[in-house]
Amino acid sequence: MEYVALGRGGPKVSAIGIGMWQAGGKAWGADVRDADCRNAMERAVELGINLVDTAEAYGDGHSETVMSRAIRDLGRDNVFVATKDGGWHLRSDDVKKACAGSLKRLGVREIDLYQVHWPDPWSQVPLRETMKALEALHRAGKIRHIGVSNFAVRDLEEARSHLSRADIASNQVRYNMLQRDVESEVVPYCKREGIGVLAWSPIGKGVLSGKYHDGKRPKDRVRAEEDLFKPANIRATAPLIRELRRIGRNRKKTPAQVALAWLRRNRHVVPIPGAKRPAQSEENAGAAGWSLTATEVRTLDRILRRLRLDTF
Repeated sequence: MEYVALGRGGPKVSAIGIGMWQAGGKAWGADVRDADCRNAMERAVELGINLVDTAEAYGDGHSETVMSRAIRDLGRDNVFVATKDGGWHLRSDDVKKACAGSLKRLGVREIDLYQVHWPDPWSQVPLRETMKALEALHRAGKIRHIGVSNFAVRDLEEARSHLSRADIASNQVRYNMLQRDVESEVVPYCKREGIGVLAWSPIGKGVLSGKYHDGKRPKDRVRAEEDLFKPANIRATAPLIRELRRIGRNRKKTPAQVALAWLRRNRHVVPIPGAKRPAQSEENAGAAGWSLTATEVRTLDRILRRLRLDTF
Protein backbone atom coordinates (compact mmCIF):
# COMPACT_ATOMS: atom_id res chain seq x y z
CA MET A 1 0.00 0.00 0.00
CA GLU A 2 1.20 3.49 -0.82
CA TYR A 3 0.95 6.28 1.75
CA VAL A 4 0.57 9.99 1.09
CA ALA A 5 0.53 13.13 3.22
CA LEU A 6 -2.98 14.38 3.93
CA GLY A 7 -2.40 18.00 3.05
CA ARG A 8 0.89 19.85 3.17
CA GLY A 9 2.96 18.37 5.97
CA GLY A 10 -0.07 16.45 7.21
CA PRO A 11 -0.34 12.92 8.57
CA LYS A 12 0.52 9.93 6.39
CA VAL A 13 -2.53 8.04 5.25
CA SER A 14 -3.10 5.23 2.79
CA ALA A 15 -3.55 6.31 -0.83
CA ILE A 16 -6.97 4.61 -0.69
CA GLY A 17 -9.22 4.89 2.34
CA ILE A 18 -12.44 3.15 3.26
CA GLY A 19 -15.76 4.86 3.91
CA MET A 20 -18.13 3.35 6.49
CA TRP A 21 -21.41 5.05 5.55
CA GLN A 22 -22.80 1.63 4.63
CA ALA A 23 -22.40 0.51 8.25
CA GLY A 24 -25.03 3.02 9.37
CA GLY A 25 -27.93 0.57 8.94
CA LYS A 26 -30.09 -0.67 6.07
CA ALA A 27 -30.00 2.49 3.93
CA TRP A 28 -27.56 0.77 1.55
CA GLY A 29 -29.71 -2.35 1.19
CA ALA A 30 -31.25 -5.22 3.10
CA ASP A 31 -28.07 -7.27 2.64
CA VAL A 32 -25.99 -4.91 4.81
CA ARG A 33 -24.89 -6.61 8.05
CA ASP A 34 -22.82 -5.17 10.87
CA ALA A 35 -20.51 -8.19 10.98
CA ASP A 36 -19.82 -7.98 7.24
CA CYS A 37 -19.04 -4.26 7.46
CA ARG A 38 -16.75 -4.82 10.42
CA ASN A 39 -14.98 -7.64 8.56
CA ALA A 40 -14.65 -5.40 5.51
CA MET A 41 -12.94 -2.74 7.62
CA GLU A 42 -10.64 -5.28 9.24
CA ARG A 43 -9.68 -6.72 5.85
CA ALA A 44 -8.97 -3.24 4.52
CA VAL A 45 -6.59 -2.51 7.40
CA GLU A 46 -4.91 -5.90 6.95
CA LEU A 47 -4.19 -4.82 3.36
CA GLY A 48 -2.59 -1.56 4.51
CA ILE A 49 -5.56 0.81 4.36
CA ASN A 50 -5.34 2.88 7.53
CA LEU A 51 -7.75 5.76 6.77
CA VAL A 52 -11.28 4.83 7.85
CA ASP A 53 -14.00 7.46 7.52
CA THR A 54 -17.38 7.61 9.24
CA ALA A 55 -19.76 10.18 10.74
CA GLU A 56 -22.19 10.59 13.58
CA ALA A 57 -24.87 11.06 10.88
CA TYR A 58 -24.44 7.49 9.62
CA GLY A 59 -27.25 5.67 11.39
CA ASP A 60 -27.22 8.13 14.31
CA GLY A 61 -23.76 6.93 15.28
CA HIS A 62 -24.31 3.25 14.48
CA SER A 63 -21.45 3.22 11.98
CA GLU A 64 -19.09 4.52 14.67
CA THR A 65 -20.26 1.76 17.02
CA VAL A 66 -19.62 -0.88 14.33
CA MET A 67 -16.13 0.55 13.83
CA SER A 68 -15.33 0.48 17.53
CA ARG A 69 -15.02 -3.30 17.74
CA ALA A 70 -12.85 -3.43 14.63
CA ILE A 71 -10.59 -0.73 16.08
CA ARG A 72 -10.28 -2.73 19.29
CA ASP A 73 -9.44 -5.93 17.40
CA LEU A 74 -7.01 -4.27 15.00
CA GLY A 75 -5.24 -2.06 17.52
CA ARG A 76 -5.75 1.69 17.79
CA ASP A 77 -2.38 2.57 16.27
CA ASN A 78 -3.27 0.77 13.04
CA VAL A 79 -6.34 2.89 12.26
CA PHE A 80 -6.45 6.55 11.25
CA VAL A 81 -9.91 7.41 12.55
CA ALA A 82 -11.85 10.09 10.67
CA THR A 83 -15.37 11.04 11.67
CA LYS A 84 -17.69 14.02 11.25
CA ASP A 85 -19.67 16.41 13.37
CA GLY A 86 -23.24 16.57 12.03
CA GLY A 87 -24.41 19.77 10.38
CA TRP A 88 -26.98 20.23 13.15
CA HIS A 89 -24.25 20.27 15.83
CA LEU A 90 -22.34 23.42 14.93
CA ARG A 91 -22.95 25.57 18.03
CA SER A 92 -19.92 25.61 20.32
CA ASP A 93 -21.43 23.44 23.06
CA ASP A 94 -22.99 21.10 20.50
CA VAL A 95 -19.64 20.57 18.75
CA LYS A 96 -18.05 19.55 22.05
CA LYS A 97 -20.94 17.24 22.98
CA ALA A 98 -20.94 15.67 19.51
CA CYS A 99 -17.21 15.01 19.74
CA ALA A 100 -17.64 13.41 23.16
CA GLY A 101 -20.37 11.17 21.75
CA SER A 102 -18.19 10.09 18.83
CA LEU A 103 -15.23 9.38 21.11
CA LYS A 104 -17.43 7.17 23.28
CA ARG A 105 -19.03 5.28 20.38
CA LEU A 106 -15.67 4.75 18.66
CA GLY A 107 -14.01 3.68 21.90
CA VAL A 108 -11.03 5.99 21.42
CA ARG A 109 -9.47 8.80 23.42
CA GLU A 110 -8.60 10.97 20.43
CA ILE A 111 -10.01 11.32 16.90
CA ASP A 112 -7.37 11.61 14.19
CA LEU A 113 -9.47 13.75 11.82
CA TYR A 114 -12.64 15.49 13.03
CA GLN A 115 -14.61 17.06 10.19
CA VAL A 116 -17.53 19.47 9.90
CA HIS A 117 -19.95 17.39 7.80
CA TRP A 118 -21.39 20.35 5.87
CA PRO A 119 -21.81 24.12 6.25
CA ASP A 120 -24.99 25.22 7.97
CA PRO A 121 -27.60 26.61 5.53
CA TRP A 122 -30.49 26.47 8.02
CA SER A 123 -29.67 27.70 11.53
CA GLN A 124 -26.96 30.00 10.17
CA VAL A 125 -24.50 29.23 12.95
CA PRO A 126 -21.48 31.48 12.36
CA LEU A 127 -18.49 29.49 11.12
CA ARG A 128 -16.37 31.39 13.61
CA GLU A 129 -18.22 29.72 16.49
CA THR A 130 -17.83 26.25 14.99
CA MET A 131 -14.15 26.60 14.13
CA LYS A 132 -13.23 28.06 17.52
CA ALA A 133 -14.90 25.07 19.16
CA LEU A 134 -12.92 22.69 16.96
CA GLU A 135 -9.70 24.50 17.79
CA ALA A 136 -10.50 24.18 21.49
CA LEU A 137 -10.94 20.41 21.02
CA HIS A 138 -7.61 20.35 19.16
CA ARG A 139 -5.85 22.16 22.02
CA ALA A 140 -7.46 19.78 24.53
CA GLY A 141 -6.07 16.76 22.69
CA LYS A 142 -9.49 15.39 21.73
CA ILE A 143 -8.79 15.68 18.00
CA ARG A 144 -5.49 15.60 16.14
CA HIS A 145 -6.50 17.30 12.91
CA ILE A 146 -9.38 19.53 11.82
CA GLY A 147 -11.19 18.80 8.57
CA VAL A 148 -14.30 19.87 6.72
CA SER A 149 -16.63 18.21 4.25
CA ASN A 150 -18.67 19.58 1.35
CA PHE A 151 -17.14 23.05 1.70
CA ALA A 152 -16.89 25.46 -1.23
CA VAL A 153 -13.82 27.67 -1.52
CA ARG A 154 -15.62 30.62 0.10
CA ASP A 155 -16.47 28.41 3.10
CA LEU A 156 -12.90 27.09 3.31
CA GLU A 157 -11.44 30.59 3.30
CA GLU A 158 -13.80 31.80 6.00
CA ALA A 159 -13.27 28.69 8.15
CA ARG A 160 -9.50 29.00 7.92
CA SER A 161 -9.63 32.68 8.87
CA HIS A 162 -11.06 31.70 12.27
CA LEU A 163 -8.24 29.26 13.13
CA SER A 164 -5.18 30.65 14.84
CA ARG A 165 -3.16 27.63 15.98
CA ALA A 166 -4.20 24.99 13.45
CA ASP A 167 -5.22 24.77 9.82
CA ILE A 168 -7.68 22.66 7.91
CA ALA A 169 -6.07 19.37 6.94
CA SER A 170 -8.65 18.19 4.39
CA ASN A 171 -11.91 18.84 2.60
CA GLN A 172 -14.09 15.80 1.90
CA VAL A 173 -16.18 16.27 -1.25
CA ARG A 174 -18.11 14.22 -3.79
CA TYR A 175 -15.69 13.49 -6.61
CA ASN A 176 -15.66 10.84 -9.29
CA MET A 177 -15.27 10.61 -13.07
CA LEU A 178 -18.90 11.57 -13.64
CA GLN A 179 -19.38 14.20 -10.93
CA ARG A 180 -16.54 16.68 -11.27
CA ASP A 181 -17.97 20.01 -10.14
CA VAL A 182 -15.21 20.34 -7.54
CA GLU A 183 -12.58 20.52 -10.27
CA SER A 184 -13.52 24.11 -11.17
CA GLU A 185 -12.53 25.72 -7.85
CA VAL A 186 -12.27 23.38 -4.87
CA VAL A 187 -9.62 20.93 -6.08
CA PRO A 188 -7.26 23.62 -7.47
CA TYR A 189 -7.63 25.68 -4.30
CA CYS A 190 -6.90 22.70 -2.04
CA LYS A 191 -3.89 21.73 -4.12
CA ARG A 192 -2.52 25.28 -4.02
CA GLU A 193 -3.14 25.69 -0.29
CA GLY A 194 -1.87 22.26 0.76
CA ILE A 195 -5.25 20.91 1.85
CA GLY A 196 -5.96 17.24 1.22
CA VAL A 197 -9.02 16.19 -0.78
CA LEU A 198 -10.96 13.14 0.39
CA ALA A 199 -13.17 11.93 -2.43
CA TRP A 200 -16.46 10.43 -1.31
CA SER A 201 -18.56 8.47 -3.82
CA PRO A 202 -15.39 7.89 -5.88
CA ILE A 203 -17.03 5.23 -8.09
CA GLY A 204 -20.34 7.07 -8.35
CA LYS A 205 -22.12 4.86 -5.79
CA GLY A 206 -21.30 1.87 -7.96
CA VAL A 207 -22.09 3.18 -11.44
CA LEU A 208 -18.42 3.03 -12.44
CA SER A 209 -18.13 -0.58 -11.30
CA GLY A 210 -19.97 -1.63 -14.46
CA LYS A 211 -22.41 -3.76 -12.45
CA TYR A 212 -25.50 -1.82 -13.49
CA HIS A 213 -27.32 -1.46 -16.81
CA ASP A 214 -30.73 -0.53 -18.17
CA GLY A 215 -32.35 -3.60 -16.70
CA LYS A 216 -30.47 -3.57 -13.41
CA ARG A 217 -30.62 -0.67 -10.98
CA PRO A 218 -29.94 -0.65 -7.22
CA LYS A 219 -33.01 -0.65 -4.98
CA ASP A 220 -31.56 0.59 -1.71
CA ARG A 221 -32.73 3.90 -0.25
CA VAL A 222 -29.45 5.76 -0.79
CA ARG A 223 -29.25 5.08 -4.52
CA ALA A 224 -32.88 4.69 -5.58
CA GLU A 225 -33.23 8.37 -6.50
CA GLU A 226 -29.62 8.94 -7.57
CA ASP A 227 -29.48 10.74 -10.94
CA LEU A 228 -26.56 8.63 -12.11
CA PHE A 229 -28.82 5.56 -12.20
CA LYS A 230 -31.42 7.07 -14.53
CA PRO A 231 -31.79 4.83 -17.60
CA ALA A 232 -30.63 7.68 -19.86
CA ASN A 233 -27.48 8.13 -17.79
CA ILE A 234 -26.72 4.42 -17.65
CA ARG A 235 -26.89 4.41 -21.47
CA ALA A 236 -24.79 7.57 -21.70
CA THR A 237 -22.01 6.09 -19.54
CA ALA A 238 -21.82 2.85 -21.54
CA PRO A 239 -18.83 3.99 -23.70
CA LEU A 240 -16.93 4.96 -20.54
CA ILE A 241 -17.69 1.64 -18.86
CA ARG A 242 -16.47 -0.20 -21.97
CA GLU A 243 -13.19 1.69 -21.83
CA LEU A 244 -12.80 1.05 -18.10
CA ARG A 245 -13.31 -2.64 -18.84
CA ARG A 246 -10.80 -2.59 -21.71
CA ILE A 247 -8.10 -0.89 -19.63
CA GLY A 248 -8.91 -3.21 -16.75
CA ARG A 249 -8.46 -6.32 -18.89
CA ASN A 250 -5.07 -5.06 -20.06
CA ARG A 251 -3.96 -4.20 -16.52
CA LYS A 252 -5.69 -7.14 -14.78
CA LYS A 253 -7.88 -4.68 -12.90
CA THR A 254 -11.62 -4.15 -12.49
CA PRO A 255 -13.49 -1.11 -13.89
CA ALA A 256 -13.86 0.24 -10.35
CA GLN A 257 -10.11 -0.03 -9.76
CA VAL A 258 -9.43 1.87 -12.97
CA ALA A 259 -11.91 4.59 -11.93
CA LEU A 260 -10.17 4.92 -8.56
CA ALA A 261 -6.77 5.08 -10.25
CA TRP A 262 -8.08 7.92 -12.43
CA LEU A 263 -8.74 9.92 -9.22
CA ARG A 264 -5.39 8.92 -7.75
CA ARG A 265 -3.50 10.52 -10.62
CA ASN A 266 -3.62 13.60 -8.36
CA ARG A 267 -1.61 12.67 -5.27
CA HIS A 268 -3.45 15.15 -3.06
CA VAL A 269 -6.74 13.31 -3.76
CA VAL A 270 -7.48 10.27 -1.57
CA PRO A 271 -10.56 8.25 -2.62
CA ILE A 272 -12.58 6.68 0.19
CA PRO A 273 -14.79 4.02 -1.43
CA GLY A 274 -17.17 2.07 0.77
CA ALA A 275 -17.13 -1.67 1.35
CA LYS A 276 -19.92 -3.88 2.67
CA ARG A 277 -17.88 -7.09 2.50
CA PRO A 278 -14.19 -8.07 2.69
CA ALA A 279 -14.04 -8.84 -1.05
CA GLN A 280 -14.90 -5.21 -1.78
CA SER A 281 -12.09 -4.05 0.50
CA GLU A 282 -9.71 -6.27 -1.45
CA GLU A 283 -10.90 -4.74 -4.71
CA ASN A 284 -10.50 -1.22 -3.32
CA ALA A 285 -6.98 -1.92 -2.06
CA GLY A 286 -6.08 -3.21 -5.53
CA ALA A 287 -6.56 0.30 -6.89
CA ALA A 288 -3.32 1.38 -5.17
CA GLY A 289 0.24 0.54 -6.12
CA TRP A 290 -0.05 1.26 -9.84
CA SER A 291 -0.89 4.18 -12.13
CA LEU A 292 -2.67 4.78 -15.38
CA THR A 293 -0.45 5.65 -18.32
CA ALA A 294 -0.66 9.06 -19.94
CA THR A 295 -2.26 7.43 -22.98
CA GLU A 296 -4.92 5.75 -20.84
CA VAL A 297 -5.72 9.02 -19.08
CA ARG A 298 -6.03 10.86 -22.42
CA THR A 299 -8.35 8.18 -23.79
CA LEU A 300 -10.59 8.33 -20.73
CA ASP A 301 -10.64 12.12 -20.74
CA ARG A 302 -11.59 12.16 -24.42
CA ILE A 303 -14.61 9.97 -23.66
CA LEU A 304 -15.51 12.10 -20.65
CA ARG A 305 -15.49 15.30 -22.71
CA ARG A 306 -18.15 13.81 -25.01
CA LEU A 307 -20.27 12.39 -22.22
CA ARG A 308 -23.52 14.22 -21.39
CA LEU A 309 -25.62 13.30 -18.35
CA ASP A 310 -29.24 14.09 -17.57
CA THR A 311 -29.14 15.62 -14.10
CA PHE A 312 -32.67 17.04 -13.92
